[in-house]
Amino acid sequence: MAFKSPADILKFVKDNDIQEVVFSFTDIDGALHVVNYASSVVNAKTFSEGVMFDGSSLKGWRQINESELALHPDPTTARVDPSVPTLKIICNITDPGTGKIYNRDPRGVAKRAEAFVKDTGIADKVVVGPEPEFFVFDHATYGVDPHSSFSNVASSECPNSDELYERRGLSHHMEANGGYLASSPRDLGAEMRSKMMAALKSMDVIVEKHHHETAPGQHEIGIKYNTLVRSADEVQILKDVVKNVAKSYGRSATFMPKPDYNENGSGMHLHYSMWKSDKPLFAGDGYAGLSELCLWFTGGVKKHIKALNALTNPSTNSYRRLVPGFEAPVLVAHSSGNRSAACRIPWTTLAESKRVECRFPDPAANPYLAYAGILMAGMDGILNQIDPGEAMDKDLYKLPPTERKMIPHVCASLREALDNLDKDRDFLKVGGVFDDDLIDAYIELKKEEIEWLEKRPTPGEFVKYYSV
Repeated sequence: MAFKSPADILKFVKDNDIQEVVFSFTDIDGALHVVNYASSVVNAKTFSEGVMFDGSSLKGWRQINESELALHPDPTTARVDPSVPTLKIICNITDPGTGKIYNRDPRGVAKRAEAFVKDTGIADKVVVGPEPEFFVFDHATYGVDPHSSFSNVASSECPNSDELYERRGLSHHMEANGGYLASSPRDLGAEMRSKMMAALKSMDVIVEKHHHETAPGQHEIGIKYNTLVRSADEVQILKDVVKNVAKSYGRSATFMPKPDYNENGSGMHLHYSMWKSDKPLFAGDGYAGLSELCLWFTGGVKKHIKALNALTNPSTNSYRRLVPGFEAPVLVAHSSGNRSAACRIPWTTLAESKRVECRFPDPAANPYLAYAGILMAGMDGILNQIDPGEAMDKDLYKLPPTERKMIPHVCASLREALDNLDKDRDFLKVGGVFDDDLIDAYIELKKEEIEWLEKRPTPGEFVKYYSV
């Protein structure tokens, strides 16, 4: 059901005996936060004045002496949660002192990016289609303290844990790296993914496909393209649905990019296109049927890809995925149909389907910041007519070492990515989309994560160094 105004919301709540209204928002890290209100206290002022909350309790946001922030529900995002009789609404964050969107609100950044494109007159719509991948494990435990650290994950799709023997006995085991598009009974997640798809459909998120991915326990749900902010909203809804449906099956879902050693990691490929007056702007008579504008967009993404890595691959674990040999795009190249390139041009004969697929992002990314960052890099390419260079229509994984060294690489670590973001940030600040305050806070937050991890010995280090 489409809602257009607060009045629509209030009428629906009353007519359908909705007991609770859930307000949600996303922090800098990309984590979803919610607060549940009894429907009886939600009124017109809730939408006009907002709901106050403590911004100092969230990492990277406010200090204790200036903690007040306000949630402003966006009525057009309201969706009924099928699992309980609640109405969920996504919120923008405002600063009560100024009444403006809080500069560190990730959704606000994405909204400013959309507005910037319109203000340039280049396009009136940016469309993004995401393909989030994730793992579902039957068993997942982990922990760290000053004297120990451990992690253990297990999937009944492969024989890796005696405690799952009974469940494994109901399936055909899946060989390593052999799960792509697997069918039942090897694919034990088909029914679960269908439940996820049904839940998303009931929340007005259109799922185009779902299937098993390459690794045991790995899955993909592709949702239909939408405008930039709406698509980022839907990624957050998808993550929430996936985790909760998996829990209802007694399993655990994770969007961690690389939870399993020696298996493919999870990516979140993003398909970009731009439109003006319902005309696709990425179709033309250039390479692979692309327009000059699309090639410039690609040139901008390639130029700024190392700074983008800080937003699109925001965890230390992200760089366990971005290594050769596991179908992850480690080389900064563009190509038609070539899945080993960081920027792929999917094959199509339809002008309206011409697009650029950015294959380097992963699902740990905050979708609002990642989407906006890639768009701003592409816009820099368009505004400055950045030539993407020659396309690489060959298997980049099998290039001779001497030739491979000639092609730029994505970052090899989160620290490298943050250093590049620090040095190459001006393209993000054009039009006031990002600002130094947000970028500095993001870098500081992520460097704290790195330092926390770097100070702790890992089980692998004990294996390698204990007997030295």
